[in-house]
Amino acid sequence: MRVVIALGGNALLKRGEPMTAEMQRRNIRIAAEAMAPVAKDHELVISHGNGPQVGLLALQGAAYKPDEAYPLDVLGAETEGMIGYMIEQEMGNLLPFEVPFATLLTMVEVDPNDPGFKNPTKFVGPVYEKPDADRIAKEKGWVFKADGPKWRRVVPSPLPKRIFEIRPIKWLIEHNTVVICAGGGGIPTMYEPGAGRKLVGVEAVIDKDLCSELLARELEADLFIMATDAPGVYIDFGKPEAKVIHRSTPAAIGKYSFPAGSMGPKVDAACHFATATGKTAAIGALADILAIVQGNKGTQISKRFDGITFHS
Repeated sequence: MRVVIALGGNALLKRGEPMTAEMQRRNIRIAAEAMAPVAKDHELVISHGNGPQVGLLALQGAAYKPDEAYPLDVLGAETEGMIGYMIEQEMGNLLPFEVPFATLLTMVEVDPNDPGFKNPTKFVGPVYEKPDADRIAKEKGWVFKADGPKWRRVVPSPLPKRIFEIRPIKWLIEHNTVVICAGGGGIPTMYEPGAGRKLVGVEAVIDKDLCSELLARELEADLFIMATDAPGVYIDFGKPEAKVIHRSTPAAIGKYSFPAGSMGPKVDAACHFATATGKTAAIGALADILAIVQGNKGTQISKRFDGITFHS
């Protein structure tokens, strides 16, 4: 099979952990151990989140003069290289030497008129207490929103329209390469209005799950997995009667609502992929990746299923 795995931000840096290179590498090593068995038997493409990493680089840049700080599209490119390097290295330590890897800087087109520019929603960077968030917002002009009991910076998150590097990605897969691409939702770019075909960077962060879904669809993947820190999609999460969906059609799971800041975009992306392709999308824990590929764990969404069933 051709499998696309989107690593959630928590797979790289868990909430509350120090944002050090060693901590990130330790988490990526765990992710690599989960994905390596998949790469042995299937074509594998990996995407990943980058919210904490982009936020950290933005904070580092804020120590300089305003005109010296790098914009978000450049920071996105930096994180694609940084995280891809670590994934390549840790996967390479587990797979045979002859298995080739490639990390691609991936530009993604967005619409300059996307409504996301008017309502920033994408969380980036570390969490803050309210007084600290208020102070930083005043100093830097950043926008903050509540993320659970804490506060985080939010930036525009326009929808992905086109993945520019889709042709070289396909070529690499056809030559048995494990490809890491579209990290952090890709590098946000657009054609400058009124300037013909002049491509420019955009001060935004594209949603990783929506971009990964577009990637999986354009690659004609057989299975699209979003790896997170939960065993699947919960109904009545946090309540005694909570249960995890095992299999569902897009229509059946669509009758429920899920938090916009966490599981909601994943369910939307899974339903879109399943509806558009007739294939299967899955959401589940990183440690369960191989069992998810086998169809035994996680929440599996497909038009081929009959209604909705739950894990026992």
